[in-house]
Amino acid sequence: MGTVTIGVSIAVPEPHGSLLQERRAGFGDPAAHGIPTHVTLLPPTEVEASALPAVESHLMSVAAAGRPFPMRLSGTGTFRPLSPVVFVQVVEGGAACSWLQKRVRDASGPMARELQFPYHPHVTVAHGISEEAMDRAYEELSEYEAAWPCTGFALYEQGTDGIWRKLRDFDFGGPVVPSQAASPAARGTLPTR
Repeated sequence: MGTVTIGVSIAVPEPHGSLLQERRAGFGDPAAHGIPTHVTLLPPTEVEASALPAVESHLMSVAAAGRPFPMRLSGTGTFRPLSPVVFVQVVEGGAACSWLQKRVRDASGPMARELQFPYHPHVTVAHGISEEAMDRAYEELSEYEAAWPCTGFALYEQGTDGIWRKLRDFDFGGPVVPSQAASPAARGTLPTR
């Protein structure tokens, strides 16, 4: 079957996702239209195609343990000179993203891996372009703000054309617990003493 390159991320919802994607393209980043706007939980990772069912099962478990949380973006940051990246900062929801990414990469799961750099939740808006264009991205988005309730994450696969496509969404929360009215005691079926 071969290998596939996958990633796990939290999508930046509309209208924010498209706006930031268009801005990224406007700064001259050639990858802009091949990468949906997101906060990474698992960077590009090569796995055997036959492992995808185990990957999905693991991600269902991670999502079941998660709960919705507020996400807020504000202002810009950069990883330069260490890495040629300008990003919009995650100023609320970062701790929850860190918790999630640790579980996604758990040593007992199918996506266990070390990271090249310490985890830092962010939304990339420029990567590997000229210094002048990265400076422009940093300045022009310095007052950018967005907020939304994060209710899950998604699994993506990178195609041979370099474009990332969503394979599946994973919503937070486990099975719905029935209300007490539906319990055996409420129906009078529990034995009495």
